[in-house]
Amino acid sequence: MKLDDVKKLHQKKYRTQFGHYLVEGEHLILELQKALNARTEKRRVTLYITEAQQEWASQLDVDFQQVVLNDKQMAQLSDTKSPQGMIACVPLPDLSNQATSLQQGERCIYLHEVQDPGNLGTIIRTLAWFGQFRLLLSPNSVDPFNAKVVRASMGAIFHLPIELDVELTDLSRRFSRFAYLDLQGQNISAPGFADYHCYLFGNEARGVPSEALQAFQADAFTILGNGQIESLNLACAVSICAYQLS
Repeated sequence: MKLDDVKKLHQKKYRTQFGHYLVEGEHLILELQKALNARTEKRRVTLYITEAQQEWASQLDVDFQQVVLNDKQMAQLSDTKSPQGMIACVPLPDLSNQATSLQQGERCIYLHEVQDPGNLGTIIRTLAWFGQFRLLLSPNSVDPFNAKVVRASMGAIFHLPIELDVELTDLSRRFSRFAYLDLQGQNISAPGFADYHCYLFGNEARGVPSEALQAFQADAFTILGNGQIESLNLACAVSICAYQLS
């Protein structure tokens, strides 16, 4: 790809058009290396580095194509205030046909139209930490390959099974029992909370559409609090539930 095209990858439409996304910073690139080395199929990754990072890049044990940029070019490519001098251009994974059978013990977390990149990145990081989770994202959700999501995930995005553009109406073909959070629900510490394969979480402002919950005959659970505020942050709620399920 031309450098001018790589710069455009900060926008979703160009990530879709060119089939690549950007990974910036030492920690994320090392996590990417770890994930690539664990897979049988290899992806052709281009690593853009400054001269100051050439020695660091030479120690990587994965076959990245390396392109050296000057500091001005790196600053134009980066979307951070203080570029670390290393950005990888990575092919997007094919997530179009990922509706596979669940692995033994695997549970699904479904997010309906989540909008906040920080929330999504934190959720991805949490689910990857505990393991045995698969993340399903509805249409009109924030792009998981948005740079802010990738950063917030701290590289967990390379390790978590994710399905994109999963319609609410398609879930009933795959799952028979659904759970969701509601202030009037049972405590998530109840033994029955672990007996579901799909857990529904809604948009930060609107939640899961009530008609879908009724159609699924979804069961309501709650995270007990002291009642001083009306809700938890979405990422916090998912994290508490993931801990309980684990």
